[in-house]
Amino acid sequence: MLGDYTWSVIEKETECLAQRFKAVTRNIANANTPGYARRNVSFEDQMREVMERDKKLHMTVTDAAHIPSHPLRMADVEAAEIKIQDERYRLDLNNVDPEREMAVLSETRMMYTAFMRVAGSKLSMLKSVIAGR
Repeated sequence: MLGDYTWSVIEKETECLAQRFKAVTRNIANANTPGYARRNVSFEDQMREVMERDKKLHMTVTDAAHIPSHPLRMADVEAAEIKIQDERYRLDLNNVDPEREMAVLSETRMMYTAFMRVAGSKLSMLKSVIAGR
């Protein structure tokens, strides 16, 4: 499985989705905390950039001291937790909307389930190949 692009995507996606689960549950837990600013986890843009890297012309990193302008590999993608402070939902400066957080939680769960199904299908194919069927 080492070097398999599909596995690297599944691994990174599930890792980042797990971080989003934590952020959303933290938001829900602090829905009544005055002054709490909700957190959002972003990683999709980085993943899209890595997947579409062959379609664009990017700077080439020729030395280890160079700073790349984008993630070079799927393993370089990092989920960024962003504190959203410019939105207001209530007068006590808490910006957590429980309905919105539940929608994000449901969307994250569906994405996680879909990736686990893809992983299961891939494992099933590998089992068939190994068994010689």
